[in-house]
Amino acid sequence: MDIPKLLDGRLKLRHLVLVDALTKQGSVVGAAAALHVTQPVATRSLHDLESILGVELYERGPRGITPTIFGEAFTAHARAVIAQLTQAGRHVFELAEADRGTVVVGTHLAGSNVLLPGAIARLKVERPLLTVIVREGTPETLLVELEAGRVDLIVGRLTSPTDQSAIRDTLYEESVELVTRARHPLAELDSLTLADLADYPWILPGTETSLRRELEEFFARNGMPLPANRVEATSFLTVRQLLIETDMIAVLPSLIPRDDARLTTLPVALDPIGHSVGITLSPGRTLSPSAEALVGNLRRIAAEIAPPGR
Repeated sequence: MDIPKLLDGRLKLRHLVLVDALTKQGSVVGAAAALHVTQPVATRSLHDLESILGVELYERGPRGITPTIFGEAFTAHARAVIAQLTQAGRHVFELAEADRGTVVVGTHLAGSNVLLPGAIARLKVERPLLTVIVREGTPETLLVELEAGRVDLIVGRLTSPTDQSAIRDTLYEESVELVTRARHPLAELDSLTLADLADYPWILPGTETSLRRELEEFFARNGMPLPANRVEATSFLTVRQLLIETDMIAVLPSLIPRDDARLTTLPVALDPIGHSVGITLSPGRTLSPSAEALVGNLRRIAAEIAPPGR
């Protein structure tokens, strides 16, 4: 098979954008809607691209499309090109408008209530005209957004070391605690066991998170099933309000209740569950001046709030 000539003028930027949308949406209809084009236009563009590459990028099924090995590979390259072009445009703009710019940061529960707000507040004092866009999501979703250049960096728990897909930089280590409202019936007790908590409702992280898997293992080691009376949530605002208004018990990073007078922690150790909090970046992509400025403030705030001895 001859190597496709992708620089002969047939491959267009719209083909790359389409592949990104198709893989993300899982259907031609969804991709067409996301790109504000008709389904026939999206289908024709996909056929053109597959003709250029000489392979099928997707398997068609009754419930949508699934990337083939060729589709997965080409999607990764398409997203890298889109990310580089997006970054190039923003970089040029920021060089021309030194006091302006935009940084898009993804976050999940760890780091979202203290680290990131503190860094943003300090950044806005230094550069008031800089726009900061914060996007919440699961770690897996945010990694896709990072790969595609839709976010510049991710702040949150680090679940794996640096690899070919992402650069992970630890800022501090943080423990995980059992958190309740300050006036919870168990809050005044000095000694508790996991069994004492069995009859209360719980708030647990979603099944797609590493913390959830670690909690399942923790309960199994202690000979107990996962609480049946539970809510699964990762939104900090939702979790906090549920804790304040009910007798629920949540599993949260230790910094979340530290400065919140309406929350407290229970004396039940979750060792060895803990995590590293840090920054995740895309390899091979230069940060814009705005993103660099945010990263600098994240490092300074992390040095100030890191738990003693960590």
